[in-house]
Formats: sequence, C-alpha cells, structure tokens
Amino acid sequence: MSAIRRRKNSEASKATNSEKTNYDGDDDKKKKIDEEEEDNKKKTKKPKKWSCVDTCCWLIGCICVTWWLLLFLYNAMPASFNQYVTEAITGPVPDPPGVKLRKEGLRARHPVVFVPGIVTGGLELWEGKQCADGLFRKRLWGGTFGEVYKRPLCWVEHMSLDNETGLDPSGIRVRPVSGLVAADYFAPGYFVWAVLIANLARIGYEEKTMYMASYDWRISYQNTEVRDQTLSRIKSHIELMVATNGGNKAVIIPHSMGVLYFLHFMKWVEAPAPMGGGGGPDWCSKHIKAVMNIGGPFLGVPKAVAGLFSSEAKDIAVARAIAPGFLDNDLFRLQTLQHAMKMTRTWDSTMSMVPKGGDTIWGGVDWSPEEICSPTSRKQRNNDTQANGDQTGNTKRVNYGRIISFGKDVAEAPSSEIEMIDFRDAVKGNSVANTTCKDVWTEYHDMGIGGIKAVAEYKTYTAGSIIDLLQFVAPKMMARGSAHFSYGIADNLDDPKYQHYKYWSNPLETKLPNAPDMEIFSMYGVGIPTERAYVYKLSPSAECYIPFQIDTSADDTEEDSCLNDGVYSVDGDETVPVLSAGFMCAKAWRGKTRFNPSGSRTYIREYDHSPPSNLLEGRGTQSGAHEEIKFIPTSSSGLRRSTCNCNFSSCSELNEMSDVLEMVSSTHHCIYLQIDCNKSLLVFLSETVLWLLLT
Repeated sequence: MSAIRRRKNSEASKATNSEKTNYDGDDDKKKKIDEEEEDNKKKTKKPKKWSCVDTCCWLIGCICVTWWLLLFLYNAMPASFNQYVTEAITGPVPDPPGVKLRKEGLRARHPVVFVPGIVTGGLELWEGKQCADGLFRKRLWGGTFGEVYKRPLCWVEHMSLDNETGLDPSGIRVRPVSGLVAADYFAPGYFVWAVLIANLARIGYEEKTMYMASYDWRISYQNTEVRDQTLSRIKSHIELMVATNGGNKAVIIPHSMGVLYFLHFMKWVEAPAPMGGGGGPDWCSKHIKAVMNIGGPFLGVPKAVAGLFSSEAKDIAVARAIAPGFLDNDLFRLQTLQHAMKMTRTWDSTMSMVPKGGDTIWGGVDWSPEEICSPTSRKQRNNDTQANGDQTGNTKRVNYGRIISFGKDVAEAPSSEIEMIDFRDAVKGNSVANTTCKDVWTEYHDMGIGGIKAVAEYKTYTAGSIIDLLQFVAPKMMARGSAHFSYGIADNLDDPKYQHYKYWSNPLETKLPNAPDMEIFSMYGVGIPTERAYVYKLSPSAECYIPFQIDTSADDTEEDSCLNDGVYSVDGDETVPVLSAGFMCAKAWRGKTRFNPSGSRTYIREYDHSPPSNLLEGRGTQSGAHEEIKFIPTSSSGLRRSTCNCNFSSCSELNEMSDVLEMVSSTHHCIYLQIDCNKSLLVFLSETVLWLLLT
C-alpha cells in the first residue's frame, strides 16, 4: 500500500510540474507578444514635428558655422588676394591720390582740421549707473554697439540727456572720444574719415598736422563749450598747428552737422568773452585758409522734422508699417520707437537741423523753389534729341512747400480747398495715466485726444508753421532749442540781438567772418532721391503710442514718381536737399553781400552719384550719398570741367548736375543778391582737397 501511495504522489507532482511548465511557457509567449507589439508601435510611431525652435537653432548654427568658416578662410588668405581678385574682375587698380601726389614730389603744407557730423563721432562712458558696471571708458556710441543689445534700457538711459537742462543727467557722464580715432571708423569695417587720413599720411601728414575736432554731438553747440570747453580746444589746436607749421593757415573740413558747428565756432571765436572766445574780428583771417564744407545742411533738412515729430524717416516708416509690433510695441514690450523718441528729443543738436528761413526759402502752401517733380531731369537735359515740350509733359507739379500734410488728398489739393483749423489754442489734457508707460512717457501723453486731433485738423504745415507745431507737441524740447537756435531770416544784421550765440549757426541770421582771403567751398552729392515732404496719418489709438506716423500707403502710380511710401523726394544726397546744401554759396554768400560783407570767395562742387558697379567696390568710390561723399576726395576720377563769367540770371553750366541755380533764383528772398558767378573749375576731387592743403 505504501508503494502505491508513493507512486500516486510522484504522479501528482509530475502533473503539477507539467502545469507549471505550461504556465511559464504561456507567460513567455505573452511577454514576447507584448514586446513585438511595442516594437511595432515604435516602428509605426510618427516622427517628431519640426518646431520653430528647431528651425531657429538650425539657422543660427548654420550662420555661425558659415561665419567661422569664412573668417578662417579670410585670415588664411594672402594679404594681396583681395586686390588680385579685384584686378582680375575690374582691371588694374589706380594708385590712390596720396601716392600719385607723392610721386610728383608734393608734401604736406597746410594743417588740416576734420569736424565730424552728427552720430559719426564716438562717445565713451566716464561715469554711469550700476547697470553700466564694467563700461568705464568703453564706447557707448560707435564701435561694435554691443551694449545696445546686451542692455538696451541701460544704454538708452546713459545716452539720454537731462530733459530740463540739455546736459548730463545726475550720476552719468558720457564724453566724446579724442584723437583721430574718434571718427576714423564708425563701426568695424565701416570707415568714416580713415581713407582720407590714410591718403594724407602718404604725403607726409601725421597727428601733429591733422586734428579731429571731436565734440559731443548730442548737446547744443554753445553747451559744448560750457561743459567740455570744446570750442576753446579747437581754437588752441588751430593756433598751435598754424604756429608750428611756419604760419601756414589751416584748412577746415567739416561734414554734415559739423558744417553748422564750425559756422558757430567762427562767430564764437571772434566774439568777446565770456560769451565768445575773444579772438578778435581778424582771427579767422589769420588762421584759416579755406573751409571745405561737405554735405552741409546750411538751411536744415526736412528729415529732422520727421525725426522729431514721429521719430521716423522713410526707411523707419516702411519698417514700422511692415512690422508695427516690433517697433511700436515689440516682443519684450520695450516700445522701441517710444524709447528712441524720448532719447533723441533730449539731444538739443537735432533742433539745429530744423529747416531755416521759413516759407521764404522752403516755399509755402502754393509754391516751392523746386516746384516740378522730375526725377529724370538730368537724363532729359542730357538728351539733346528730346524737345522741351516733351520734357514738360513728363513732369508733375508738387507742393513741396507743404512739408507735412495729413492725407495725400491734402498734399495735392489746391489751397483754396483746404480748411485749416488753428491748433495753437487747442485744449490739452492727459490722454492716459502714467501707469504702464513708465520710462517711455513722452510729451505726446500730455496733449490729450483733443490736442492730437487739433494737430491733424490743421491739415498741412509749411516751414513757417513747423516751428509752431513742434512747440505745441514738444514744448520742453523747443524751450531748450529756442534758447540755442533760431530759424528765421535777419532783417538787419547790425541789430545787436544777432550777437547772441543762438543765431550763430543760422547762416541767414549771421555774417561770415571778416576774412576776404578765406575760401568757402560747398561740396555735396546730387542724383539721389532725398526726403523733402511727408504725408502723415493718425496712428491707431493705444497706450504709450506715438499718435502720428508717415502714411506709407500714399504712393503715386506713375513710374519715376516723386511720392513713394508717403515721402516726396527731390534731388540731393539722400539726406540734404540741393536747396539746403547749395543756396548759401550759390546766392547768399556769392560776392559781397550782407551775409558776406568781406567778399570771401565761395565755390560749389556738385558730385553726381554713381553707385558701385559690383560688390567688390563696397560702398563705391563715386558715390554721392551723404555719408560716402567725403570718400570721393580720395578717388582719382574727375568730373566735368566748366567755368562761367556771367551774371547770376544767365549762369547755367552748373545745371548739368542740379537745378540749384533755378531754385535759388525762385526763392522769395527779401533782398535780391546780384552776383558775379565766377564759378571755379569742377576739378578732380582729389585735387580739391589735397591741392588746397599743399598750396
């Protein structure tokens, strides 16, 4: 019986083991099936979508890799490779003027002083707030502009001036860079005066015979003397260079706003102390051989009005229309344009560029010196086969005197159809509470909706009413500006009031120095559409907004139209219209006049714009653009040579380049200036600068 029980137990255990084995096999099969299903899911799973972040990272990576690769190849190339490629494509490169003159045996004689224009001179930090730690004596303006995107609000704070005094805010000191490095390069690879300095060095010039009259271009001209004694430093440097160079007088080369700054200097240096430099009435005659004004905005520029009114120019207006969220209220709520307006409205120097002479010079509601829109006028003049009647048919009359018009229909309408409601007595009031605007609170927020509508209802503004407009929309800014600048035409220059420094930078309210041997040149580019008048509209209402903007939808459908993207254009150098650059030397200073009582000789040089023919030319050696024209004196190309000895009314040779003589003859000046048009040769530009320095 025991044997039978043992057999049954063994059989039962075997059955149990076999069942366990079956269960284990089933589990393994299930696991394998689950794993296969997971593998199939992974294989059939959709790929991850390409996100915007991935695209940005990929793009940034490609740019960085390409940049470093190009940088490596550039550094690995021989120094002569660029010249070899250029010569292979464009032919042999001619010698620079400095090399040519040195081969001719010419050497340095007259000392030279450069006077840079607005924004081209470097500014560095000497004292700042906590956010500017580590920036002592680093450039805030010029150079790489790294601080603009690293700490933009801190940069804006340090570049702004005090809104009451127009000088340094408390705890901040930003000063101009000194020496030739102040304006030789504006940014890495973007030269300003460097090429001209290099050519002068080839004929013997060095730092003791060249001086960069750098100044803080943000503050008013007289305040550069009050704060930094800049005018006294310029006076001392010129006296020293003349004394140490055998008594040879200095040649002064101002550019852009530097032209107005040096005009102020010439009156300051003669005026008695403490307002002036105490040099006496013959200081300029003893120390200055010639003043070679390059791209000088003698009578201001309409672009300054748009900048002060809405912080715009044509390019900015187009960008604002394309991407309003970026400029008006960007991704980080920095309100780019509002910050720019608040900052630039503290720069008193910008008010020196407001058009001068009022309606007498710039035209009124019904007329302007330019009158006819003819962008291809030079082509028409050069086409001898085209009849005068055909030329007239291709032109269009434009009311350029209306510098600001609210609406294209207003800009083109007859004056009798425009109902202008005076804005000067409009009631102002806060439009929004200063809760979210904070640092971008501008004077527009003190105008109220009624004040903003009153500005638009006046319809159109000429040069005469622009001053009233700016005083209405920016009273604090204009209160400072009116203390330092004037925009009229003097009735009697012997009136003692014109001895005040506020008139010294306005050529229509001051006399040239008593220096009959001093020569004055006005050199500027032509052939580029230049901003002259604007079509405006009201901006969509929003908190912290700028209520006015250029209407970029205003266009003419005709080819070669003078109205594009809400801006009317005339001939000029892209910044300064011909009227502003050429009027003084073409008319008001020509011969002995009340503005030029000693009869200093004046000359006009007009340079027809020729853009670069290929990328290897960079910015071009024949460009007539405002920033590039000062590089032309280092080129070897020439212009037409023409002379005339005639009365003003019949002097027409200059019209090969522009219509400046027609313009000035049509201005409604209070006194007609009969002149002798003894216009000098339009010689090689290299000879224009270097010949004066060597003779």
